[in-house]
Amino acid sequence: MTSRHLIRSALVGAAAGAAGTTALNAASYIDMTWRARPASATPQKTVEKLAELAGTDVPGEGEDRDNRLSGLGALSGIVTGVAIGAAYGVVRGLGLRPPVAVGALVAATGALVGSNGPMTVLGITDPRTWGTSDWVSDVLPHLAYGAVTAATAAAADR
Repeated sequence: MTSRHLIRSALVGAAAGAAGTTALNAASYIDMTWRARPASATPQKTVEKLAELAGTDVPGEGEDRDNRLSGLGALSGIVTGVAIGAAYGVVRGLGLRPPVAVGALVAATGALVGSNGPMTVLGITDPRTWGTSDWVSDVLPHLAYGAVTAATAAAADR
């Protein structure tokens, strides 16, 4: 196995993760529209906490700062989705190529842990306290992410 092969696998995975992230966002927006629920503030709170821990601050005041936090929160989700996809691609590049359904569950689990793990560690959220509605709002979009990421990565093999 060459490094060139692994780099290609990571890039294919990153592209698959970007497609999966689009599916996750679409599923989230559909849920928000259907149930008239607000967007989650946890990504912005995570960015704010990370900035605080790094000894820096997000510039601006009031609405300007809130808008920056919102944008950075959304960007952090994109970065997470692309990074999980790249990791999935590397695993596939190493020869582990599960069926798409299994790969979808693996990618969805990776995305759930990759997004909720840091927020839980930072004390932004505690999944143990979530209700059914909270879990549905989180799991279904991540399953969409996993399905699209796995299917896109498999399609790249053809």
